[in-house]
Amino acid sequence: MEKVNQTSSVSEFILLGLSSRPEDQKPLFILFLTMYLVTIIGNLLIILAIHSDSQLQTPMYFFLSFLSFTDICFTTTVVPRMLVNFLSEKTISYAGCLTQMYFIYALGNTDSCLLVVMAFDRYVAICDPFHYVTTMNHHRCVLLVAFSCSLPHLHSLLHTLLLNRLNFCDSSIIHHFLCDINPLLKLSCSSTFVNEIVIMSEGSVVLVTPFLCITFSYIRIFIAVLKIPSAAGKRKAFSTCGSHLTVVTLFYGSIFYVYLQPLSTYTARDHIATLAYTVLSSMLNPFIYSLRNKDMERGMRKLMARRKS
Repeated sequence: MEKVNQTSSVSEFILLGLSSRPEDQKPLFILFLTMYLVTIIGNLLIILAIHSDSQLQTPMYFFLSFLSFTDICFTTTVVPRMLVNFLSEKTISYAGCLTQMYFIYALGNTDSCLLVVMAFDRYVAICDPFHYVTTMNHHRCVLLVAFSCSLPHLHSLLHTLLLNRLNFCDSSIIHHFLCDINPLLKLSCSSTFVNEIVIMSEGSVVLVTPFLCITFSYIRIFIAVLKIPSAAGKRKAFSTCGSHLTVVTLFYGSIFYVYLQPLSTYTARDHIATLAYTVLSSMLNPFIYSLRNKDMERGMRKLMARRKS
């Protein structure tokens, strides 16, 4: 970051945002402020409910509490900057842009790793229930969370450092509402060959590997559930996975749409998909994990009753 003036003639970027029409700015500000507040409150309630109910002190909800905390941080990396841009200048400093990009990739991939860990937890619970307590002991759960939170920072640091070596001299206008790697590479007047090779190789591995691990886990879960003789047992097993599968579909579907495509095909139409995994997914997660989840509903009721008393 200290070599900004040496590596780039651009000291700041202009984020065009979702709309350039002045009459759209205040409605968009109200919309995203509401979504941000819902995200913060919803995920905080999930965390408080889990930590205040002794019956929710299980590995699944331990991981869910960290997922909710990561979602709060992830959304905070994106939305406050958007709110500022709606009502004032749309500029962001070079260092600020790279910092935002770093945390977007670090926290987004932390979400991805936590979803893998949660899939593994469901796999052990359904496919190997007799060893669940010993396999998913507290020490191992802490190690899984620590790994999920640390590895993504190395991935993010790699791409941030590679981007920092480029020159930006043709234009400073980013056709996006955040500092993402694809629109930034389009602005560079240096060769982006190394960046694109790393994105398509290391980046693809980081994106696809967690998804393949989740897919493998659910194939094994599906096979195990089919062997359960009673229909009630099958419904109970699937009910513990439904919320997680919904979140995985929303999260990975939008990410794959944005990043598993050549740089030359990246357009403004990808804004909607980016909103899905940066803002919408984090906002919907508390609702997805609370609806039709009797344990979470009971925990929420206990939390509300405790606040009232």
